Amino acid sequence: MRRGRDGGYPVEFGPLAELVADPSVTDIFVNGRDGVWVDRGDGTIAVDDIALSETERRALAVQLLSLGGRHIDEATPCIDARLEDGIRVHAVLPPVSPTGTLLSIRLPRIEYATLDLLESAGFFELVARDRVEVLIERRENLLITGASGAGKTTFLSAILSAAPASERIVAIEETYELRVRHPHYLSLEARQANLEGAGGIGLERLVREALRMRPDRLVLGECRGAELRELLAALNTGHDGGAGTLHANSLEHVPARLEALGALGGMTAVAVARQSVSAIGSVLHVTRGASGRRLAQLGSLALDRRGRLSIVLAS
Repeated sequence: MRRGRDGGYPVEFGPLAELVADPSVTDIFVNGRDGVWVDRGDGTIAVDDIALSETERRALAVQLLSLGGRHIDEATPCIDARLEDGIRVHAVLPPVSPTGTLLSIRLPRIEYATLDLLESAGFFELVARDRVEVLIERRENLLITGASGAGKTTFLSAILSAAPASERIVAIEETYELRVRHPHYLSLEARQANLEGAGGIGLERLVREALRMRPDRLVLGECRGAELRELLAALNTGHDGGAGTLHANSLEHVPARLEALGALGGMTAVAVARQSVSAIGSVLHVTRGASGRRLAQLGSLALDRRGRLSIVLAS
């Protein structure tokens, strides 16, 4: 879908086709009447040469979501869909959006991430690559944290690609994004419910299904809710070498984020702390700045005096 039949721009995206075909673009935002913005990895900038009317914005939203098997209208004005190549589209219609139809398009990297590629881009400038390779070799359970767009998924893809070829990796994702070059890699993707509210398959169930597939490494693309309970339970029953990502602006915010997600699964703060310390070996925090994406810090989880979760920075 990233290219048309003649090798040109993908016609499905209409006036946004040239941006979609640009390999440097990671995100496209249509902000209603406030214009079109793009992110090429160093922050969002306005696109001055593309102007869309509300009719064009709405038609584009309807067309793109239909490609993902979804329908948007006044009755369901907020919809998310995945297209081919792992492209994610989220749309919001008025009156939920007072400034007009909104579109958020996430364009995953088509090439496979590797530790070599990350190193060549300066990713290991602050924390040496060999420290990560030791964690992979030891089969430590890893939690990768960072803000939106910091490179968590790319880094996780590279880590999994570096796992021994003899190991069986099973990954669970809400939306297929991980790009892993590994001979024994399997991916499971959650399914949204239909308009009648039936047929949905959530991350919690997929974690349980993955355990029946005898994984050597169990991976949760992103911890977002109650599925954290299932993941911690799995990693505490002998499943080493697992990994997942978590949205957190700093390592110091990780304990609070884990407690909040654990609460969605009915876990107390003390239960989250004990399960997390036992299950997760290392926390790796990634950031994005003017010089690009970097592995910024390493840490580990520990219990404080109250039995609550805390973070310990690695020296």
